[in-house]
Amino acid sequence: MKSSVILSLIALLFFPHLLLSSPLDPIEPSQVLPRPLILQFTSSLEEPDDSTLNQLRCDSWRFAAEANNLAPWRVVPAECGTYVKEYVTGQAYRFDLEMAARESLIYARTVEIKGDGMDAWIFDIDETLLSNLPYYASHGYGSEIFNSQEFDAWVEQAIAPAIESSLILYEEVRALGFKIIFLTGRSEGHMNVTIENLKRAGFLHWDKLILRGANDRGKTATSYKSGKRREIEEEGYRIHGNSGDQWSDLLGYPVSSRSFKLPNPMYFIP
Repeated sequence: MKSSVILSLIALLFFPHLLLSSPLDPIEPSQVLPRPLILQFTSSLEEPDDSTLNQLRCDSWRFAAEANNLAPWRVVPAECGTYVKEYVTGQAYRFDLEMAARESLIYARTVEIKGDGMDAWIFDIDETLLSNLPYYASHGYGSEIFNSQEFDAWVEQAIAPAIESSLILYEEVRALGFKIIFLTGRSEGHMNVTIENLKRAGFLHWDKLILRGANDRGKTATSYKSGKRREIEEEGYRIHGNSGDQWSDLLGYPVSSRSFKLPNPMYFIP
């Protein structure tokens, strides 16, 4: 008896975990205390220089713009003009566009196509299928107040190039069996030049091309585009995907099953 008591005391002193973790009384995961998190910061941090601070501020501004956290804005902040230019003319913009297209296609491949011709994917046009970078290169990459007459003159040339990742997505989605619907804020007066530009850029086939008509004047983009989606659904279409560079391409009711926001820090359309 004494020897068993002595052995128990020894076990308690040297192997306490054996007595505290009896198989008859298991410790629930929720009762296990989390491992303490110890963060150690360096005692001295170098102050970033002015150019680094400006880069960080413009990173934050662009993130807020893309996340729709900013109040409606008219122009790129003056201090971020060079930043936006370097972004949209560099690899980061291309990588972000490719990421949006890749994730869109991953989702599209999961959709069960019914075969009745009513499974649809909606695409915006400007900065979604066609790039207006050549125009914005001459207008400060969004740092100048938008001039609708000058932009219309650019549109009428019908020379905007395709966004390559969007062209690939468009071809893949169409091959999967989706009906392709182009929904743009361009006016019906630009119908012919828009068709010419789309075909010139490689977008050769679609099922619907919707532009702003006389009854749509004065509507915000959100109101106009959500209203057109409602009409599309009333025709019996199931809108599985919607791709656009503006939140106004995607917001409002009804929404698609999945919406995909492409990057655009050059302008904001409410």
